[in-house]
Amino acid sequence: MQRSNHRYVYFAGGIVVTLTLAVAAKYLAMLPVLGIMGQLVLAILLGIGLRAVAGVPEQAMAGVRFSGKRLLRAGIILLGMRLNLGDIVQAGPKVAGIAAINLVFTLFTVYGLARWLKMDRRLGLLTACGTAICGAAAVAAIAPQIKATDNETAVGAATVAILGTVFTLVYTILYPYMGLSASGYGIFAGATLHEVAHVIAAAVPAGQQGSDLAVLVKLTRVAMLVPVALILGLIEGRRERKLHRRMKLSDGAEEGCAAETEGNRERKKLPVPWFIAGFLLMSGINTLGVIPQPLASDMITLAYLLLAMAMAGLGLGIDLKTFSSMGRKPVLAGFIGSVFMSLLGFGLVHWLGLS
Repeated sequence: MQRSNHRYVYFAGGIVVTLTLAVAAKYLAMLPVLGIMGQLVLAILLGIGLRAVAGVPEQAMAGVRFSGKRLLRAGIILLGMRLNLGDIVQAGPKVAGIAAINLVFTLFTVYGLARWLKMDRRLGLLTACGTAICGAAAVAAIAPQIKATDNETAVGAATVAILGTVFTLVYTILYPYMGLSASGYGIFAGATLHEVAHVIAAAVPAGQQGSDLAVLVKLTRVAMLVPVALILGLIEGRRERKLHRRMKLSDGAEEGCAAETEGNRERKKLPVPWFIAGFLLMSGINTLGVIPQPLASDMITLAYLLLAMAMAGLGLGIDLKTFSSMGRKPVLAGFIGSVFMSLLGFGLVHWLGLS
């Protein structure tokens, strides 16, 4: 009985550690320079730093893993309250078109570069999705779909965060020389930057009009997280079924029947993760205005707190040696893909007459 009580205490302690890091990240994100990185990225870095300096008792890692998985899904669901589907429709087809074209182009470009660099398939997908859609939040949402490890998830999230920070600073410096109007620059920033925090920070020089358009275009990309996650779920399910069939051929008839039965069960499962469905449901609720705006804002704040706790949990699960060995190629692939995405976005703004 006493041993069981100790287990629960350590479990709760692990959750408290991630909560503490998430709150610390929130306050650090209020500082001028660190604010560009955002709460989620800072939570990962704090987790990595704490593990490197002090470590976490193994008994408490169950609570840390709970934050990294269960609270992650809860945060993704609540994040849907940030998305108003009606605003996306009202923005017009050109804005949605820029967001969609940039997203698809960047997905294939970064993933192609990742494979060319001989990166692991899952880490390549996470880097591509984080770069193309919405940074660390996209990495966190896609990771369960492709069964990525905690190390891969943490490296993918940190990679796109670093790249987004660099590009945010470059955009801010180059804005006076781009020849774009405030609205044109806002559309460009929203269509090409990685995190929502990056978009908000980079759009400040464009004023209120540019900032509003930047966030709108960015949230249009966020909405595309749902179909991308579903498609990747279908692809992953097909890969698993092919693996079962290969096991059947190699292991003989008796073991093959077991594999086939397992494959049939996999085939019957819907490729729709419940947390992605929840994200879409919350977006619909927010669009209908069922929940008062102050409460909706509180729910978004809670969503980022839960996501930050999850990111802290992931950071606590990775050491610096692992990051240094895994992170070089993702940064290179993401950087090249981000440059191409920026050039494409800039060209589309001019071509569609939105400059």
